Amino acid sequence: MKPLVVKLGGSTAGKAEMQHWIDALATSTFLLVVVPGGGPFADQVRLAQKRFGISDDAAHAMAILAMDQFGMMLAERHDRLRLARTVGEIGEVLVAGHVPVWLPSTMTIDAADVERSWNVTSDSLSAWLAEKLGAKALLLIKQTDEYLHCASLSALAHAAIVDPMLDKMLAPDIDLHIAGPQTLDALKLPLATIPGHPIMRCSIAEDMGAQ
Repeated sequence: MKPLVVKLGGSTAGKAEMQHWIDALATSTFLLVVVPGGGPFADQVRLAQKRFGISDDAAHAMAILAMDQFGMMLAERHDRLRLARTVGEIGEVLVAGHVPVWLPSTMTIDAADVERSWNVTSDSLSAWLAEKLGAKALLLIKQTDEYLHCASLSALAHAAIVDPMLDKMLAPDIDLHIAGPQTLDALKLPLATIPGHPIMRCSIAEDMGAQ
């Protein structure tokens, strides 16, 4: 069975929802891998780039390291969570019955198929990992329920709820789900199904035609 890839947004950092999501994901009866957002650590990279004139290449690497930092913080929040840097380490953690928290820097900082810009965030990197793992689904956990007004991935990108590269980097055979605080409030534990709402894949033109 292929694991569900779950991106836990950095926007949950410092909020009660972060721990609630961690506790819920740790009850999962199926395999899953947690991808950390950048959160306040990535925010500091943005500020540093403006203040010190850091190049986009350097800022890209620093933002990925920010995800590592948030991941290390997440892994300390539950006994079932374990850090993993490679596909092999992810597999080892899953076999041991734990939940991997992926630190992306080892695999992605120098990856030729990852654009080095702010257009690529933890959303797209989650999709990138999902393809590497052969995952069938990706869940993005956000600190907003605004996605409920969006019927498709292109609408999510247009509303800046997901990054602009996600549609390109998400493999066509991977289902996308998104969840926010309202989903968390309604969760039934232990987690036996993918929470959140499924998102359609269609073009911007198709979106406009449906309106």
